[in-house]
Amino acid sequence: MDQVLDVVLILILALNFYALGVSRIRGIVNAVALQGVLLGIVPLLAHGSHGLRGVLLLIVTVGLKGVAIPRLILYAMREAKIQHEVKPIISPMNSLFLAGVGTGLALALSSTLPLADQHAGLLIVPASLSTVWNGFLLMTARRKAITQVLGYLVLENGIFLFGVLLLEAMPLLVELGVLLDVFTGVFVMGIIVHQINREFATISTEHLAELKE
Repeated sequence: MDQVLDVVLILILALNFYALGVSRIRGIVNAVALQGVLLGIVPLLAHGSHGLRGVLLLIVTVGLKGVAIPRLILYAMREAKIQHEVKPIISPMNSLFLAGVGTGLALALSSTLPLADQHAGLLIVPASLSTVWNGFLLMTARRKAITQVLGYLVLENGIFLFGVLLLEAMPLLVELGVLLDVFTGVFVMGIIVHQINREFATISTEHLAELKE
């Protein structure tokens, strides 16, 4: 089971690099959606079946992260008529370099954390730290608001992945609350995207400072 879990976590890391390396926003959406589906099965692989609780968490995670939120973002893309990140703040090549450095540091530093014995040898901790870093990098390296929403989702995926370690101690309502926070965050960002596009016929966040006027 641990070997299957490691393969899933490596795929999640690979999707982080893919999202940072492409300029086509639809490609990033697809990567985030697939990452959400993989995150849905991580708790089952890490802790085994939890009955109704585990099934519910799987359905809600895959439904929100893998289906609902990506569909909302694709709808926003169609409305805003945007397909590419034309002039990112940091080029995809440099973003991949920084992602590689961050992932290496995550692997090195995770072994210094005071983890429980059953968690010390798992790839979950470095994968979660790397995903948080890559999500933050995606948020700050791109100009388009939609891409920054996707970066926020990747960052939250890393937080969710770290929370898997505490699954047995976390009540179901807390787990669902984390997922609903993501939905709320994307909803708020959707309003920002709509406002930028309506006022300036573009969704570049360079114009955010002018919205207050």
